[in-house]
Amino acid sequence: MSRDQTESIIKKIVREIGQECAARGETISETLVAFMVKAVVLDPRNNFTLDQILSEKDVQNLIQLCVTRLLDRANPSLSTIKMQVHFDMNYANRAELLSEQHRVLEGRLAPVVKEIIDSHPRVLKEMENVYQKIISYVLLSSGLGSPTDIEVVREVTAALQSVFPQTEMLTFVSLSKKNKEQQLKNLAMLVTGIRLYNRECGKGGGSIDDLPAILNETIPSATWAIDESLNTCHTRAQQYTALLESMQEDKDRYTQLSSFEIKAALFNVRQHEAFLCILLSDAITSAQEVEKMNVQFVATMEQLKNTVQDEVSIDTKDVFPLFVALSNLWTSFQDEILLLSFLRNMTKDLQQFSEIQSQLFPEEVLTSLLEGVTVKSDEERIRETMETRVNVCDFKDQEWLFPETTDNFDRLLIQYHGFCAHAIGVKGLTLPGNPAIGILKHEERYYVFSSREAAYIFAEDPAKFIQLNVEKAQEHPELIQLLELCCQFEHLIPYAQARNADDCLMKSTAKCDSSTQTDTHILPPTIVTSYEWNEWELRRKAIKLANLRRKVTHAMQTDLSHRRRENCTQVYLPKDGSTQTKRDNSSNVPRPQVFLQGLRGGTSPTTHLVKVDLTRAVDET
Repeated sequence: MSRDQTESIIKKIVREIGQECAARGETISETLVAFMVKAVVLDPRNNFTLDQILSEKDVQNLIQLCVTRLLDRANPSLSTIKMQVHFDMNYANRAELLSEQHRVLEGRLAPVVKEIIDSHPRVLKEMENVYQKIISYVLLSSGLGSPTDIEVVREVTAALQSVFPQTEMLTFVSLSKKNKEQQLKNLAMLVTGIRLYNRECGKGGGSIDDLPAILNETIPSATWAIDESLNTCHTRAQQYTALLESMQEDKDRYTQLSSFEIKAALFNVRQHEAFLCILLSDAITSAQEVEKMNVQFVATMEQLKNTVQDEVSIDTKDVFPLFVALSNLWTSFQDEILLLSFLRNMTKDLQQFSEIQSQLFPEEVLTSLLEGVTVKSDEERIRETMETRVNVCDFKDQEWLFPETTDNFDRLLIQYHGFCAHAIGVKGLTLPGNPAIGILKHEERYYVFSSREAAYIFAEDPAKFIQLNVEKAQEHPELIQLLELCCQFEHLIPYAQARNADDCLMKSTAKCDSSTQTDTHILPPTIVTSYEWNEWELRRKAIKLANLRRKVTHAMQTDLSHRRRENCTQVYLPKDGSTQTKRDNSSNVPRPQVFLQGLRGGTSPTTHLVKVDLTRAVDET
């Protein structure tokens, strides 16, 4: 059968199981259905073989078995699986949770940021509108107060105008989009720091909650709640373990009890215990971070007060970094509030998955069943075996590790979540392993044991007992995640389910091809170029230096060059100039024409001169 056909059949089976459960009034997630299909197929009691193609009858049988298990509300094993699925789908560590929260906050602010950086105001009214949007962004990003509170808006506006007056909007608008976004973030941090400082000085900030005080009250209560649930799990696990040991020693005493149900209840408590330990570790880390931040916040605020005091004018480079530091610390306080809320919710959610086993075996019933039975805690079991140790000389082909002979002994990755590797498959018990007895290294994996005898028996044939543990996990599928057996079951999981890591409870180890390359010379070269290995070359240089000692450098100066210097002069080059009048004009007048008669004389002794003027008039020209 091809891979596509296999995937199609599996999806069809999962879909039919989900529809059948929904028809009976129970809504089940596909993740839980997929895991239950694997659990039923892997259980050897159901006689399913992965190497063969399932017939139609086998498919219907598989569907009915899965539906029956999923609808069995009184089954501690199903509650454990639901708990594992819920934790796997909802839990996130500090870094992942805070990263997701910041991403969500940026997504909510993205429309406001886009309106601001994409705007191009031209007139005064548009400038004012953009400035109001900046005020809204600063208020929403800080999370200090409600945007509908007029007093809060006034405080934010006053703080923003002190560092970014409206007259600077022209400069802001001319920036690139990336620089605009960065300046918005800087303004938000500055305004937040200013408001926190004003709150400390009693000049506002009435709407700002006292987060350090809230955290100082919340952290102990959250830690106490997790501790209480963890102590209950410890007690229950000790009682179930003692009851199972007593049943194995005296089988006739508890004929009406089902060891299978008690083991399922024990595994449920152990899984709840493991998850609570993770949450408690996160709560302790949060408490340590809050303690550090409190010290830093007080020191930064005191430094800011000493810098500001009663000064009228203060250099921005002295106070702006302090305002930003206050804002960052306050954001960290807000993150811790979110983390604690998440831890409280996870603790409350996990509690519901542990109610089935407590209803099946109430406290008074367990007390009556354990009359005359010694109930030992995990710590007492470890103390009893602290003085016993494996003798290495008894083993030739096995490697044993001890605290005094192994580096990073407490950091070794122990198999089966630190439980005894012998007791799981043989007795079906999750007994705490004691590393002081000795850690067995077999095929690059490390195993611990609850007693010296168990260690010797397991070391005789490790492969046999490892297989027994795998078979026990096939009967109780919740052990696959509790004992971290994903690698052992990876080859048994159908390809379509193993490939979808997000839709599968058992996640296989991530693998990838990688390569590294080192530089030819990591450090800068240290070659001494003046180094000479040849003795004769060194002698030649020595003689040359000796001759130089007897040499004198002379210099002289002539009269022409005495106290002279080079001079230079720069002049303006001549240029051509011309002028032009507006227009050329001319006028024309009559030409004079005057004639004289009688200048040469005549017959008469007296000269008679006659003057004739023939010049034409001006108006006739």
